[in-house]
Amino acid sequence: MNIQQLGEQFPLIDKIQKTEEVIWFNPNKTNTAEALKKLSVTSEMVQDASDRLDRFASYLQVAFPETAVTNGIIESPLIAIPSMEAALKEFLSVDFDGELLLKCDNALPISGSIKARGGIYEVLKIAETLAIRGGVLTETADYAVLATDEMKQFFSGYSIAVGSTGNLGLSIGIMSAKLGFRVTVHMSSDAKQWKKDMLRAKGVEVIEYASDYSIAVEEGRKQAEKDPTCFFIDDENSVDLFVGYAVAASRLKKQLEQLGKTVDEHNPLFVYLPCGVGGGPGGVAFGLKLLFGDHVHCFFAEPTHSPCMLLGMMTGLHEKIAVSDIGLDNKTDADGLAVGRPSGFVGKTLEHLISGSYTISDETMYKLLAILADTEKIQLEPSALAGMTGPIHLAKHEVGLKNATHIVWATGGGMVPDEAKEEYYEKGRQSHNY
Repeated sequence: MNIQQLGEQFPLIDKIQKTEEVIWFNPNKTNTAEALKKLSVTSEMVQDASDRLDRFASYLQVAFPETAVTNGIIESPLIAIPSMEAALKEFLSVDFDGELLLKCDNALPISGSIKARGGIYEVLKIAETLAIRGGVLTETADYAVLATDEMKQFFSGYSIAVGSTGNLGLSIGIMSAKLGFRVTVHMSSDAKQWKKDMLRAKGVEVIEYASDYSIAVEEGRKQAEKDPTCFFIDDENSVDLFVGYAVAASRLKKQLEQLGKTVDEHNPLFVYLPCGVGGGPGGVAFGLKLLFGDHVHCFFAEPTHSPCMLLGMMTGLHEKIAVSDIGLDNKTDADGLAVGRPSGFVGKTLEHLISGSYTISDETMYKLLAILADTEKIQLEPSALAGMTGPIHLAKHEVGLKNATHIVWATGGGMVPDEAKEEYYEKGRQSHNY
C-alpha cells in the first residue's frame, strides 16, 4: 500500500493524519432501495431478531427485574434536549435548523450501552439454539423457564468468548453469566478498569492485553477455535450482532411518531452514530434505511486518533487498511471507539447507504460531556458524545437542514461508577471556560 499515492487520491487523508476534526461525505451513496436489493442481510432477518427478543421478554423480566417496566423489552427513551441544543450552538458558534433529540442508549437496562442491543441479542440466540437442540425448550414455551437452576446447569456446559474494548464485553459478560454460561472477555489496554472490575465481580473471566482491540479479538477467536463447546462472538463479522442492533429502528420509528415527528422528503431525519469497529452504528443505520429509505441520513462519528471506518470506506479498502498505516496511534479516551481497523463486513454492507463520517477530538468530547451534564443533567461516557457535533458539521457545509430532526445516539454511560462520572465531568469542565 503506497500511502503517498493514497494521500494524493484522497486529499482528506492529510488532515486526518494531523488529527484535525474533519467530515467526509460519501460519494458512493446511492438510491436506498437499489442498494438494499444487493445485500445479503434482509428485512426478514431483522424481523426474526425482533421476534426472538419478544420470545425472551418473559425471561428478561425474571432475570433482570429492571426490565419489567418495559415488559422485558430492552429499550431506551428518545428525548428532546433544547438546553443542550442552545449551548451547543453557542459553544461552537454555529447555528443549525431542526430539533436536536437524544437517543438514550446510555439508559438501556442490563448493561447501559448500545451493546445491550446486539451483544445481548446474540447471546440469547445462542442460548435459544442450544436449548431447543438439547430438547429443553420449544419456541412456544414460556422462556421464563430459562431462569431456573436446571437451565443454568445446562448452559454451564458451554462457554462464550468475545474480544472487546469495553461495552460489548460488559453486555455479553453480564448476559452470558446470568444464563449460566462460562464466559471469557478478552480486553484491550484501552478498556476502562472499572469495566474489567465489574465483569470480574459478576464471575466473568477477563484476560487483558497490552496491545489494542484487534489483538484481543484475534486471541478470543483462537481460544474459541480450540473448544467445540465455546462460541465466539465476533464483533468484526457477526451478522447476528448486526441484526440485533438493527431492531432499534422499528422501535425508534414508534418513538418519533409519539413525539409527532414526521420523516419524509420534506422532513429529513439525520442520525449521528459513534463508531468503533462498526457493528452497532452499522446495524442501527441499516435498520433505519430499511424503514425510512432516502429520507434518513446516517453519519458515523469517530475519534480523531481512530477514524478506522472513515478511512476504510473513503479508500474502499475497508478492513485492508488500519489507522496505523497512515501514522495514527489509535489512542483515545473514547474506549468503545478505540478501534484501528474497521469491520469489512459492515463497511461493504453500508458503502452505498451511509451518508458520511466525521471525526471528533477527545477534548471536544469531554467539553460536550460537561456541557450536557450542566444543561440537561445527563451524564454520558466520553465516546457517547461523539455524535453531538454532527449537525454543526452539516451546517458548516451548508447541507439543507430545513424541517430536519437530528438524533444524537448516546451510546453509553449508564454503568459508569459515580467516581468515574465525576472524573469525566471535571476533565470536561476544566477544559471548558465556564
